[in-house]
Amino acid sequence: MMENFGIVSVPVIVVLCLLIGKAWKTADRLDDKWIPCVCGFVGLVLGVVGRTVIDGFPAADPITAAAIGVVSGLAATGAHQIYKQLSESIEDDLKSAGGEM
Repeated sequence: MMENFGIVSVPVIVVLCLLIGKAWKTADRLDDKWIPCVCGFVGLVLGVVGRTVIDGFPAADPITAAAIGVVSGLAATGAHQIYKQLSESIEDDLKSAGGEM
């Protein structure tokens, strides 16, 4: 199947979960409060699938693979929140600096 992918598959799960979270956010009829749950569940599924499909996946059993997937999915949500808050902070700083001149 997929050879020599190994540990690189974990950040790939994070990116895929991030993209799915972004897609969920753009769907107007869906509530944003469910994004972390969706990312965690998608990560769980991708972790279990990755263990069976990818040679060198960093999990020896399905429970560990599921845990890696859930943590990766939730990491996508956390990374997005950090980016969002830093962007807003920088934007606020730029606005306040512009108002003082």
